[in-house]
Amino acid sequence: MYNTLLTILMIVSVLIIIAVMMQPAKTDNASTALSGGAADLFSKQKPRGFEAFMQKVTTVLGIVFFALSLALYYISSH
Repeated sequence: MYNTLLTILMIVSVLIIIAVMMQPAKTDNASTALSGGAADLFSKQKPRGFEAFMQKVTTVLGIVFFALSLALYYISSH
């Protein structure tokens, strides 16, 4: 059981890396770095299409990663 969960955890880890790398880059310039991004506070728009899909995939993979990590910890301690 432990080895199976560990294998799934490694697969999920690789999938998280791929999902993060596939997300579109958000361009930040020097003005947002100096102002702290205050201009973007009210101009936020909901992501649509591919960007929204990749955010959901990354969130789900992160939750699965966290749950598998907790399960592996529980199994290894008992």
